[in-house]
Amino acid sequence: MSGDLPRQGLLDTNVLILRRWIDPAELPDEMAISAITLAELSAGPHEVRSNDEQDLYDEHAERARRLENLQRAESEFDPVPFDAEAARIYGRVSAAVIAAGRKPRRRIADLMIAATAIAEELPLFTANPADYAGLDALMRVIPVTRPAFPHEQPHGR
Repeated sequence: MSGDLPRQGLLDTNVLILRRWIDPAELPDEMAISAITLAELSAGPHEVRSNDEQDLYDEHAERARRLENLQRAESEFDPVPFDAEAARIYGRVSAAVIAAGRKPRRRIADLMIAATAIAEELPLFTANPADYAGLDALMRVIPVTRPAFPHEQPHGR
């Protein structure tokens, strides 16, 4: 990363999920999350596929992990709302994504998080900077090193 790390920042959902494995030196001192991130985390436990449908993880352990992430976020953060200002900015975000040759409908939650960051004048910390391609003129995206995701290792069933 180049330059000094900002003191404040909005965390992308992936950073919040991976935070225990991310070097704290890559994150701001004052962290915030969007209500959109809380929505994604709330949906997470319901999106776990059964053991019959996949063999990447144990469904019960994965559901428990996702519930823990949600509970931790709810206890640590007061989410920044997606308000009228963020909704207006979302139009500019969509236009920038279209101008970059991408389809905004594919990543609605990411773009709503971006609009929230812009409305709050906060940089966005993400382990998936490509999700925000085309938004450089509107916001500062700070890439965070994506750590190995320990629970994604296949388990021997």
